[in-house]
Amino acid sequence: MLAGLFVARLDAAARLILRDHDLARDAVQDGFIRAWRSLPSLRDPDRFEGWLRSLVARSCIDILRRRGRRPIEVELISTDGPSIDDPSSQTADRDLLDEILRRLPPDQRAVVVLRYYFDLEVPEIAAALQIPVGTAKSRLHRSMTLMRSAVADIDPEAAPLVRGQLA
Repeated sequence: MLAGLFVARLDAAARLILRDHDLARDAVQDGFIRAWRSLPSLRDPDRFEGWLRSLVARSCIDILRRRGRRPIEVELISTDGPSIDDPSSQTADRDLLDEILRRLPPDQRAVVVLRYYFDLEVPEIAAALQIPVGTAKSRLHRSMTLMRSAVADIDPEAAPLVRGQLA
C-alpha cells in the first residue's frame, strides 16, 4: 500500500534519469524488490519514502552501468495536474529541458533529477547515490554549467533568462 503512493513519482524520476520508459519501469520494480528484501533493515519507518527513492535511484544507476552509455530517447510527460500556463510554452519548455537533459551524462542527470525533481539537498543526494558529498556537489555544479551552455547552444535568446533562473 505504501509503495503504491510513490510509484508514479518514482517512475517519472526513473524515466528522467534513464530516458527510457521500459528501463524506468524495470528500475522502479528493482527498487521495490530491494525494498522488500531490505525492509527489516529500515531503521526509521518515517523515512520510508526517502529510503525507497534512494533504492530506485541506485537501481537506475546500476541499469545505466550495465547498459553502458548508449543514448536513449524518452518522451517527457507531465506528472502534475492541469496548469493555467500557455500549453505551447509548456511544450517548448519541456522540449528544451528534454534536450538539455539528453546532453548530460547519466550520473549528472541523476543528481539533477534528485535535486530538482525530488527537492533533495546535496547530503541526501550523496546518501541516495552512495557517493561522497563533495562528488555530489561537483556533479551538480558541472551539470548546471553544462545545462547553461546547452541552453545557450540550443536557444541563444533564452540563455540570459535561464542563466538567471538556474543560478
